[in-house]
Amino acid sequence: MTPSVATTDDILAIAARLAGLDAAGAAVIRDGSNVMYRLPASVVVWIGPEETQAGAVRQVEVARWLAASGLPVVRALDGVAQPTMVGSRPVTWWELLPEHRAATTGELGAVLGALHALAPPEWLELPRFDPLAGIEERIVAATHLAEEDRAWLAERADQLRGHLRRLPLDAAEGVIHGDAWQGNVAVAQGAPPVLLDFEHVCRGPWEWDLIPVAVDRVDFARLSAGDYRDFVAAYGGYDVTARPAFRVLADIQELRWVCFVLGKAAASDSAAHETRHRIACLRGDIARPWTWNAF
Repeated sequence: MTPSVATTDDILAIAARLAGLDAAGAAVIRDGSNVMYRLPASVVVWIGPEETQAGAVRQVEVARWLAASGLPVVRALDGVAQPTMVGSRPVTWWELLPEHRAATTGELGAVLGALHALAPPEWLELPRFDPLAGIEERIVAATHLAEEDRAWLAERADQLRGHLRRLPLDAAEGVIHGDAWQGNVAVAQGAPPVLLDFEHVCRGPWEWDLIPVAVDRVDFARLSAGDYRDFVAAYGGYDVTARPAFRVLADIQELRWVCFVLGKAAASDSAAHETRHRIACLRGDIARPWTWNAF
């Protein structure tokens, strides 16, 4: 069986042998485009999609730079090849975190403030952030969706890209996390919050990292007013909802969330139903605050 057609269990076994680690007793944590395992030796294994070696290298570099900068982050394992390549699939190795919970909004705001205060080193090559990257391709590929809805989504994406080009952004640019939400900050008892998941770290406007929490408050009412005030205060007092760029960035974030579940709709009736519901929300057929099911 060649690596290109091997199961992820096979890939894990090969990578562990190459890295000098024991994969016996591995348990799946997540099975998606990225597959994660937990090893009994307190190691988390991340198996990326094919041809994503450069991204895997960047994630490890980002983690090590942030750790060296004093920001508590999940740590890449030392002493092994990072990534370990099995065919065209990269495998990275990470220290297992102790039992933990997701961050509060205040804890997330403080972590983002610390991240955005860092000046990226010249040696760290990060991509330029494009919040609409891949959106048009996902819409074109969604042949399972009604043609009317696909046309509307494509027009919406084109409209938002035009708005983005003309958008006046208040905040300076720097390193952003790219997928900032409470679940990507882990808090163990008696320990500082730890930042996770560096797949989307890039250079871009700091405002983008503030949008998911702001949208949760403004358009979904998932957060109380107090939770949002805690977020703004912990970040340093900057309220992105009061800035001219907010509505465009919020609309882009919501389109991204629609296209995420859109990709699952071909194989799932519940995802297809959720996709239609989300599109109806964006089109104005359902009034805010919205309720969207998680996928």
